Amino acid sequence: MAIADKVITDKYALYLGDCCEVLPGLPDNKIHLSVYSPPFAGLYHYSSSERDLSNSLDYTEFFAHYEYVLQELFRITMPGRITAVHCMDVPSGNSGIDHLTDFPGDIIRAHERIGFRYIARYCVWKEPLGVRNRTMAKRLAHKTIVEDSSKCGVASADYLLVFRKKGDNLIPIEHPNGLLNYAGERQIPPELMQYKGYQGNQIENRYSHWIWRQYASSFWDDVRIDNVLPFKESKDEEDEKHIHPLQLDVIERCVVLWSNPGETVLTPFMGVGSEVYVAVQNDRKGLGIELKPSYFKQAVKNVGSVQEKVEAGRLF
Repeated sequence: MAIADKVITDKYALYLGDCCEVLPGLPDNKIHLSVYSPPFAGLYHYSSSERDLSNSLDYTEFFAHYEYVLQELFRITMPGRITAVHCMDVPSGNSGIDHLTDFPGDIIRAHERIGFRYIARYCVWKEPLGVRNRTMAKRLAHKTIVEDSSKCGVASADYLLVFRKKGDNLIPIEHPNGLLNYAGERQIPPELMQYKGYQGNQIENRYSHWIWRQYASSFWDDVRIDNVLPFKESKDEEDEKHIHPLQLDVIERCVVLWSNPGETVLTPFMGVGSEVYVAVQNDRKGLGIELKPSYFKQAVKNVGSVQEKVEAGRLF
């Protein structure tokens, strides 16, 4: 397959192709950060392509293929730098008696086998009724509580797993005036706004301290769940009805915390372009790879729109 299509500018590069074929063409130790959602093994089928990891014959085959991707990510990531993976526990079905597979745990162990060091897990809260309405999961229905609560379940959190490549980071990720913008749904106390971009002693930067307290928590209950890029036009008839792109708030926190302006942010499973969009929005360079043509087409639209806003001066 190699590269079937591509769009390249001075701010981003988007590739339509199999990441297993595109990643080997990237040089060693050059990627500053990678952020992505892998195909959720056993939960969703994203396309009919035999190259799609979601179409693996079984869970074991999925991880055999996925570890190949991890080996390439390890090779191309700069020493001491970060890769962040969005995932969740995978239910076996939609009944009230299903069980969960520890997909996050298996992702952690796969990274450790490759040589990454597991350093953090963030939980992204999801409102139970919203999950119920989107997935129609029987375990979340009030009717299940009434009839037999042994079959009830939980609106499982999403997880952001963070890994660091071994070695020393030779280019510090600096925030000399603290954190400048908050990606979330809470209201910053008005009295702190005077410290935004504070250039004095950062111990006194109460604005940045407030944002950091939100980000440093392991439980992110302030993410705007519907703050996502347009994706409905990219769906094909065989797509799962409740597929939902990764929230822009989550991605922005990753990009701002773990990369410097001008550095390269990679996503090997690009989808509709969310990670590249946020990278460009925050003055980074984005590199995305997507297997599915309809997703790639939507990503081109989405990322092109943010570059237009940047060039018009409406973001910076």
